Amino acid sequence: MSVLRVNRWIPLAVIAAGTLLVGATAQSSAALNAPPTAAPASTASVIAAGRSAGAYDDTYYKDAIGKSGPALKTALHTIISDQTKLSYDEVWEALKATDEDPANASNVILLYTGRSQSKTTNGGNPDDWNREHVWAKSHGDFGTATGPGTDIHHLRPTDVSVNSTRGNKDFDAGGSEVGEAPGNYTDDDSFEPRDAVKGDVARMILYMAVRYDGGDGFADLEPNDQVANGSSPAIGRLSVLKAWSGEDPPDAFEQKRNQVIFDRFQHNRNPFIDHPEWVNEIW
Repeated sequence: MSVLRVNRWIPLAVIAAGTLLVGATAQSSAALNAPPTAAPASTASVIAAGRSAGAYDDTYYKDAIGKSGPALKTALHTIISDQTKLSYDEVWEALKATDEDPANASNVILLYTGRSQSKTTNGGNPDDWNREHVWAKSHGDFGTATGPGTDIHHLRPTDVSVNSTRGNKDFDAGGSEVGEAPGNYTDDDSFEPRDAVKGDVARMILYMAVRYDGGDGFADLEPNDQVANGSSPAIGRLSVLKAWSGEDPPDAFEQKRNQVIFDRFQHNRNPFIDHPEWVNEIW
């Protein structure tokens, strides 16, 4: 059911010598001479965050630059393991900041439905939003323990009943469309998120696999290329997750979220948002 689509975020192209190249085609001189259109404030702030990500190569990521394969994974694990850990109660307030609707500061954006919903409607009723563990907490049996169970790099606001529909299923393409969340599909052993967040889901899963490697008293989390992983510390399907990461590169919302987590809460980053190419370097 997963279909390739046009990427919804494209990094800023370099403008030089009065020529802007998009792909291999130059825009007309008239278009180049048109007055610039100001970016919305919410987007502008995220663009600044995206631009600054490269600066982290000389600081935050300096011990990973130039590495690949297992050496890169080990270096990134060491880097991102230096973090502030939240309690499960603190996650509620953190998500209100990390997933804030850029068009309405009173709301959060729900992961699977894309719905903008009041921050105050968090809870347990069917249309409330709750804390979805994208890496299902039963896959490795870490529950809501401080650490993987409270790591907001993979915790997202979701509609309560849609969260229940996803349950602890692995990720894969196909199934029947979820009535309450059009664009999402599910079957007995897998869940396919809507196109707009397929890459987000993939990068959250791969972050968890690098961050939690069997230390900290928790299981060694690893993606694999199967579904129905049950309670084993694995989630699939890796080949599909890799494809999703390529089809749906990091957008402004995801970049801003990474920055907010780094600046205000855990003080660590998801490296696959800053460097999506590292997905294929490791897996």
